[in-house]
Amino acid sequence: MSSAYTNKLMMIDLSHASFEILPVPDALKTNFIGGKGFGAKLLCDMVSPGTDPLSKDNPLIFMTGPLTGTMAPAMRGCVVTKSPLTGIFLDSYFGGSFSPEIKYAGYDGIIIKGQAKKPVFIWINDDHVEIRDARHLWGTNTLEANRLIKTELKDKTIKIATIGQAGEARIPFALICGEYNRQAGRGGAGAVMGSKNLKAIAIKGTKPVLVHDPQRFITACARAFKELEESPDVESFRQAGTAASVEFANETGLLPHKNYQNGTFSKASDLGDKGQSKHLWLGSSACMGCPIRCSKIGAVRTGKYKGIITDIIEYESVALMGANLDISDIRAVAHLVKLCDLYGMDSMSTGNIIGFAMEACEKGLIPSPKGIDLKFGNVAAAEHLIHAIANKKGELGKLLSQGVQKAAQKIAGTAEELAVHTKGLEAPAWGPRGVSGMGLAYMTTDRGGCHQRGFPVSYELSGEWEGHPLDPLSPEDKAQMVVALQNYSAGRDTLVNCDFGSYGIPADTYAELLSAATGQKADTNTLMETGERIWNLVRYFNLAQGLTAQKDILPRRFVEEPLPDGPSKGHRISRDDMDYMRQEYYQLRGWNKKGVPLDKTLNRLGIKYVGPHQ
Repeated sequence: MSSAYTNKLMMIDLSHASFEILPVPDALKTNFIGGKGFGAKLLCDMVSPGTDPLSKDNPLIFMTGPLTGTMAPAMRGCVVTKSPLTGIFLDSYFGGSFSPEIKYAGYDGIIIKGQAKKPVFIWINDDHVEIRDARHLWGTNTLEANRLIKTELKDKTIKIATIGQAGEARIPFALICGEYNRQAGRGGAGAVMGSKNLKAIAIKGTKPVLVHDPQRFITACARAFKELEESPDVESFRQAGTAASVEFANETGLLPHKNYQNGTFSKASDLGDKGQSKHLWLGSSACMGCPIRCSKIGAVRTGKYKGIITDIIEYESVALMGANLDISDIRAVAHLVKLCDLYGMDSMSTGNIIGFAMEACEKGLIPSPKGIDLKFGNVAAAEHLIHAIANKKGELGKLLSQGVQKAAQKIAGTAEELAVHTKGLEAPAWGPRGVSGMGLAYMTTDRGGCHQRGFPVSYELSGEWEGHPLDPLSPEDKAQMVVALQNYSAGRDTLVNCDFGSYGIPADTYAELLSAATGQKADTNTLMETGERIWNLVRYFNLAQGLTAQKDILPRRFVEEPLPDGPSKGHRISRDDMDYMRQEYYQLRGWNKKGVPLDKTLNRLGIKYVGPHQ
């Protein structure tokens, strides 16, 4: 029976320079679908409590979804591992064309374990696998390594995932750069790759991806494309991508400014789609097979940074490296973000950390580096810190390279009050003081501070959730919404689809695509139920790694400091608010008051967590 699954996983052991092909069990497909689900189950089975994320025992798992490599619109790939930044579960997502190539080579995923004795890169050409010397590539940036490997293998069509110098240095927020310039950015998967002495994975596939019922699948795809075309949200993404969110966040008081002290920035429009269109964009581009075309082709055309090739500066990066640092020149922000991309370092975490350093220096907690005026608005200071962090150069560079949580702990004093993170992952660029449900989502995310595990902002600001009125400032009635959004998000991440696709494509269409592609029975509840199963499995994994309910909290800035500006001026999410939302959330999840899944919840979902050496 034809299916969009290849039913094969590639397992590569770098310690022994060996590989084997593993079958995909039917139970894995039935219970976890693909993507995040496959990755979560494999990680739980392979990683013991207390495993050092940078040791040879932590696997690096590249996963596709059952719709990856098909004509289904807006599909992506994911990387799953134990995060060196947070010490808990990490799944990080990327677009581009690397993930489909895994399917074309004949695999549903690639699992990398062990540690090479010297720098290597992996070359997969359908069934042929080589582990090649990469000592000549060590020290190169992400894009240069990509170019050199294609030159070495004499094929520009090969798809490559690589790390830069930050991954080699095991910076805990180093990223993996996919093809082309599409990053698995959050949580430090690049550092895990670097700890394995793995510079890159190059892959080329020539095999077709089959589907169970071709005619039914073509019909479902046509339906999905039509739904995308008719969606005003998707049209907005096509015109301006996430850059349009800058002015929206500013108008609603959710835009971080000066290390999240404020929620508005007077020069926000310079950083949004208007400023980017004027100074950067030359045309539109898309990830493979995606009709949304939310990205841009561009270059800095004037000023000091003239000549830099860039694409769209996504909302999160432009908010954290621009508004958060009080920098309004979009050309300078493009330069700073490009530096992070070349080093292979998460620009979101980096912008957060630099904002922390600027405020800490302003408050006399740390000194400025010699010859540098470390203050908000200083582009040169931000650039200096990017180089220092990526290269672990100087005392401050070494300190900040550990991430904002550990840096604040080492500075001590009041520094921890300035560190804006959840569970060790630097917060994204949506300040939650005016949207309490977003605060609850941050508190309970499975990988730490993240806006992609359910995004209740639009519902809260509209004042309605499933026909019921919703007060964005109240802690009441937020848990049910957040649980539902998290379950659906986790379910969609098994496919693995782009978030933007879900703005036009509803659950029943995704279910029809899944059924037609694989032959598995799926309906509108399938993704929700699978997402709930994954969420509870990952919670169990995180608890085993040392997570406690005491870490399901917001940073002090959002709890103790009222918002000083914007439409929600004067509001904060108090400790009582946090306690109320957290306990309501635990109850709805079927967890006890300490955030531990109850046996009846695990039994209902068919979860029996048995990790190695348990």
